Amino acid sequence: MIELIDLHKQFKTKAGVVKAVDGVGFTAKDGAITGLLGPNGAGKTTTLRMLYTLMQPDRGSVRVDGRDAAREAEAVRRTLGVLPDARGVYKRLSARENIAYFGRLYGLDEATIRQRTDKLAAALGMEDFLDRPTEGFSQGQRTKTAIARALIHDPRNVVLDEPTNGLDVMTTRGLREFLKQLRAEGRCVIFSSHIMQEVAALCDHIVVIAKGRVTAQGSPDALREQTGEANLEDAFVKAIGSEEGLFA
Repeated sequence: MIELIDLHKQFKTKAGVVKAVDGVGFTAKDGAITGLLGPNGAGKTTTLRMLYTLMQPDRGSVRVDGRDAAREAEAVRRTLGVLPDARGVYKRLSARENIAYFGRLYGLDEATIRQRTDKLAAALGMEDFLDRPTEGFSQGQRTKTAIARALIHDPRNVVLDEPTNGLDVMTTRGLREFLKQLRAEGRCVIFSSHIMQEVAALCDHIVVIAKGRVTAQGSPDALREQTGEANLEDAFVKAIGSEEGLFA
């Protein structure tokens, strides 16, 4: 389980101080998919970066399976599988070699790395390109490689920043099924998106973020009830207070 408690983060710019995250808080449960939904620039990525310890919050805290992310950062990182907003893979290595490299960083033995790589490759549909150098990969192939690399240590908590961004329809459908499989295994899954259809198709709990704040949260049915809208897309527009950015 992941708990975010009153997170705040601001940045100094030439134009002044910008509040990227202004009191975000929610709980993501095990065996469920929690979606962060909001327009571009809402604060989703900054929130996730604080969650997986890449950034320190100015105020507030993150707890992962009961551990405080600030005081036990290394232990927390070992419980997380993270797909960040940057999808970089080592171009001179094959997909298998990229995954194995991360497995070694986590201290896994070679037999375990091979076994888990084959399992992830089958689940993500990577067999056709697993042993090809990643240079020249499509965006979908790079994303799948990055996800497998993030999950090689078999983490209980999975955090994905816009995992379907730029993917074709068939790759997106396959990724949806993979996320459902993670949920069925009892893992805690969080992913961010600005695409209503993705969140509606997958999420047990939705957290709507706009201008660095949580403006609504709950199940899809609860969000419709809170906003008085029958359609989830209309509920989202009302929750963020604007139609701007809906299709950004």
